[in-house]
Amino acid sequence: MKPYLIGVAGLSGSGKTALARQLAPRLDSGCEVITLDSYYHAQHHLSIDKRASLNFDHPDALDWPLLMRHLEQLHAGQAIEEPHYLFEHHTRAAHTRHVAPQPFLILEGILTLHRAEICALLDLKVYVTTRPEECLRRRLERDIAERGRTRESVVERYQKTVWPMALKFVLPSRESADLVVSGEEPLDESIAAVLRTLEAARSATA
Repeated sequence: MKPYLIGVAGLSGSGKTALARQLAPRLDSGCEVITLDSYYHAQHHLSIDKRASLNFDHPDALDWPLLMRHLEQLHAGQAIEEPHYLFEHHTRAAHTRHVAPQPFLILEGILTLHRAEICALLDLKVYVTTRPEECLRRRLERDIAERGRTRESVVERYQKTVWPMALKFVLPSRESADLVVSGEEPLDESIAAVLRTLEAARSATA
C-alpha cells in the first residue's frame, strides 16, 4: 500500500517544520518526515565562502530529480537514503538517513508546493501562513542559536534572497494548497485542522 503523502509549505520561519514534526506522532499508524532542506545540492567542490554566498532560496538550489526519485520509491514501497545537509558547512554530509516506507509521509519545506510534479504526488497540500515580520524574528532566533549565524548575516541574507524569493516562489505556491493554517495560532489548532481534513478525505473515499 502506497503511503499517504502530506506536503507542508510556508515561509521560512512560518512554523511548517514544527507542524510537520508534531503532526507526525498523531498519525498513529506510522509516519516519517522528510525535509526539503535535505535535498540542497552538495557543494563540496566550492570553497566555504562561495558556498555561503549561494542563493539557497531559489528552486535551482534543490536536487529535484533526486527528491522525485525518492518519493516515487517510497510510493512503490521501497526505502530511501535521505541526504543529510550540514547548514554550518553549506553542503551535504557523507552519511544519510534510512527512511523506510510508512502509511504516512510528510514532506516539508518552503518550496514543497512550488513544482507541479511534486504536488501531483501529494495527497494533501498544507500551507502555513505567518506574518513576514514574525518569520524574520523566528529565523533570527533559529539561525543564531542552531546554525552559527550572526544577526547581521541573517538580516543580510533575508533582504538579499529570502524575501525576494518568497515573493516570487513561496507565497504564490499557497494557491496550490488544499488547506491553509495559521503559523501564529496554537499549534494544536493547526494539527486538529489537518486531522479533520484527513478524516473528511477518508470518509469521502470510504
